[in-house]
Amino acid sequence: MKYILVTGGVISGVGKGVIASSFGTLLKSCGIDVTSIKIDPYINIDAGTFSPYEHGEVYVLDDGGEVDLDLGNYERFLDITLHSDNNITTGKIYKLVIEKERAGEYLGKTVQVVPHITDAIQEWVERVAQRPVRGTNKPQVCIVELGGTIGDIEGMPFVEAFRQFQFRVKRENFCVAHVSLVPMPRSTGEPKTKPTQSSVRELRGLGLAPDLIVCRSEKPIGQEVKDKISNFCHVAPEQVICIHDLSSIYHVPLLMESHNVIEFLNQRLQLHIPMERRDKCLQKWKDLARRSDTLHKEVNIALVGKYTKLEDAYTSISKSLQHACIAVGYKLNLRYIEACHLEQQTRENSPSLYHEAWQKLCTSNGVLVPGGFGSRGMEGKIVACNWCREKKKPFLGICLGLQAAAIEFARNVLDMKDANSTEVNPNTTHPVVIDMPEHHPGQMGGTMRLGQRVTTFSSEHSIIKELYGNPEHIRERHRHRYEINPKYVNQFEEKGLKFVGYDAEQTRMEVMELKDHPYYVATQYHPEYLSRPLKPSPPFLGFILASVGKLQNYIMRGCRLSPRQQSDVSSDEEEILLKSLKINNTNSGEKKNFLSSADVKEQNTFNNSNGHVSNDEEPSN
Repeated sequence: MKYILVTGGVISGVGKGVIASSFGTLLKSCGIDVTSIKIDPYINIDAGTFSPYEHGEVYVLDDGGEVDLDLGNYERFLDITLHSDNNITTGKIYKLVIEKERAGEYLGKTVQVVPHITDAIQEWVERVAQRPVRGTNKPQVCIVELGGTIGDIEGMPFVEAFRQFQFRVKRENFCVAHVSLVPMPRSTGEPKTKPTQSSVRELRGLGLAPDLIVCRSEKPIGQEVKDKISNFCHVAPEQVICIHDLSSIYHVPLLMESHNVIEFLNQRLQLHIPMERRDKCLQKWKDLARRSDTLHKEVNIALVGKYTKLEDAYTSISKSLQHACIAVGYKLNLRYIEACHLEQQTRENSPSLYHEAWQKLCTSNGVLVPGGFGSRGMEGKIVACNWCREKKKPFLGICLGLQAAAIEFARNVLDMKDANSTEVNPNTTHPVVIDMPEHHPGQMGGTMRLGQRVTTFSSEHSIIKELYGNPEHIRERHRHRYEINPKYVNQFEEKGLKFVGYDAEQTRMEVMELKDHPYYVATQYHPEYLSRPLKPSPPFLGFILASVGKLQNYIMRGCRLSPRQQSDVSSDEEEILLKSLKINNTNSGEKKNFLSSADVKEQNTFNNSNGHVSNDEEPSN
């Protein structure tokens, strides 16, 4: 097993997750099976009880693990299925060691950070690295991202563990990539290397020597700066890589490949990658990156949410919308609308916010209402659902979005004026949405309906079923503890709101669709967790197609994108756009075109694949 440890310096949020994912993308394109581990030094057992404002979205895995959003990056980039043990936290490690101590496994010894905690970390990494994440193949390379920055007190046990680990697995099997910020203050206009020098010095002082230094910067840095970093940080100039801000994250693996990262890893880790594989790597990613940059027609999507102050709270949803937009040939313009700003109370207290929110909503091509917890903003989500239903505006509801749509329909069509969720109003006379007691035993963590579950489609025709390819059932990931009250289902369906998908026991409503509407679909599960750049999620793909007025044509063609949608740029436009995509790669002191002539070929075909939330400010589950 080969290991690549990715550490960060200077600031958090420097882009370690994308860099780690890009390492995996490069190796996977060469035929190497890759797995990933994310280490979060916080004491929480998992990310499930975080507020989205605290740590971004909570990403859910097939096995029900509530994990850091970086695991979503790994799954999307590498198209793999990770497990809850692929996310290591301080809480998990200490819980494991304490349980062993209580069971008497340490034979009366004093339990300490070294060696007991550090040994537990190393054993965990070795065990999880062996677990298949794609089919039954055992991974060949494990990429480990250490969260936080070097020097953080909570990360010290992990750094010490990997200092020991490099000798445990031998040098030829262990590589360190350090990601650091190279700021460029406006007052001087030149890049500053001192923060990187200090960060690398601290890393070396803790016993880890970087093999690669990945410099994150706003603009490309010149060879002189790279030479300076090389000189002061004790690495060769070719081991200093600059990843500047790019038009999309899909360019990152390509830029790294242009710095000969594949060749370096092949030699450093003795991977024995055949030369012909290295020459043919990444064609699909080149096509994807080119397409993402050459889209010129926009589609405006409104996201009516509760955590819009932090875009990371909806990372998977925004990525899923991008995947669908690229497939259809449109550029995504995502408008975040705070749900409570659509409510009457905001109109009375802050008319400007109210009118701005409604202006965004009314000028959008489609509206998405995502998941969430708590009562705040619920009425805003309900009025957004009402507007989409009455105005025939394409609508996609996810989790709480489905519940809001059901409540709106009950109030305004079934004439149940006080219809509500028992989460919001436990005393409502029409509890359209109720909780699931078996998934809410009292403890906060991991008590919801979590992970991949089967959804069975009804036999009748539906748009969403066609988008999935007309299967009998699909598997999607869940994260909720409230559901539609079954006793109201017949009343809903009599008035045209059909529940076309159920759980395996056909007792829980999973998919909802409104009759005689261009696209009014809602799901109790979270389809965003299984969307991939080259395989957009069917509900999102249908939503974008409906928003641009092309859904019916898509369905009439048997759910296949037309050649025009697959290649939506004329040759003249493409030539102009390609010229604008030149990226200054100042390695060797000359400018290089980022895209080769082979990159411009229309080779990428996006076919629909068969089927495969966030918390409030308070702890959610």
